[in-house]
Amino acid sequence: MQNILVTGGAGFIGANFAQYLLRHHPNYGVVVYDKLTYAGNLTNLKPVEANPHFSFVKGDIADWAAVEQAVRAHKIDTIVNFAAETHVDRSILDPESAHRTNFTGVYVLLEIVRQLGLERFHQVSTDEVYGSIPAGFFKEGDPLEPNSPYSASKAGGELMVRAYHVTYGLNTVVTRGSNTYGPYQYPEKVMPLFITNALDNEPLPLYGDGMQVRDWLYVEDHCSGIDLALHQGKAGEVYNLGGGNERHNIEVTRKILQLLGRPETLVKRVADRPGHDRRYALDCAKLGALGWVPSHDFEAGVAQTVDWYKANEWWWRPIKSGEFKAYYERQYRERLAAAQ
Repeated sequence: MQNILVTGGAGFIGANFAQYLLRHHPNYGVVVYDKLTYAGNLTNLKPVEANPHFSFVKGDIADWAAVEQAVRAHKIDTIVNFAAETHVDRSILDPESAHRTNFTGVYVLLEIVRQLGLERFHQVSTDEVYGSIPAGFFKEGDPLEPNSPYSASKAGGELMVRAYHVTYGLNTVVTRGSNTYGPYQYPEKVMPLFITNALDNEPLPLYGDGMQVRDWLYVEDHCSGIDLALHQGKAGEVYNLGGGNERHNIEVTRKILQLLGRPETLVKRVADRPGHDRRYALDCAKLGALGWVPSHDFEAGVAQTVDWYKANEWWWRPIKSGEFKAYYERQYRERLAAAQ
């Protein structure tokens, strides 16, 4: 591998991964390709913008000509695909956008990999493709039972990756990550939303009874797992990436309030979202056998994340004004009314 196209690399995990690659593989050329939708932000890439091995191209992964031009111009040999419509609530309101990016966009990337003979394709997926599990842990061979337009479109993209490996012999790998948190996460997601709301003494809208369980993975650990699977993962395989930090949503909420010295009266129960999975949990022994071990426990990771948002108001305050503010307030009012 010499030149890697990181699609969706101006988003949360993608931007962190681009930074990770340039730190750990300083001789690689890293090209971030991103459409810069509402969640894509060039400020996420400020730490690497002056690196001579870094480039940025604005484009849509579903735009065949634009992707092909970027691949040819930068002599790309490997694609790591983070580009996705990732917010479940938005996918419920607009399933077409989720399908276009998460399924059609993956098809376009695979066809370009196939036609241009690229070395490797890595699809970054999610534990949500499995659906909910009341007990135990999902393994990579378990059935996919997605329960939202977002997770269904991600599962569809994954299956297309599998088909291109089996049918055309493409050198592909898939990673399924658990709930990821850390710096530069768009504040519609629960942890940055609750941190920034608590900083401003605004309500923290907690879905339902707050007893949904998620396995929390710090973004640096997610990046290290993707890096290992990209370089050492077997072609055609899928690898789970979980943090081993299962917490109820109410526990996460209370931890944030504790770290910020805010009262629990800020928590406002709102109506649960349709199709809300109750629990995710991953068996990560397969990637562990290659040597991957997450290095951040939940307590340390959340503290680091809270400190980052406290220290970087310049980053999130502009995001939480304007269009985001109107969208969030409308959703909050509707959920709150439904819970009454």
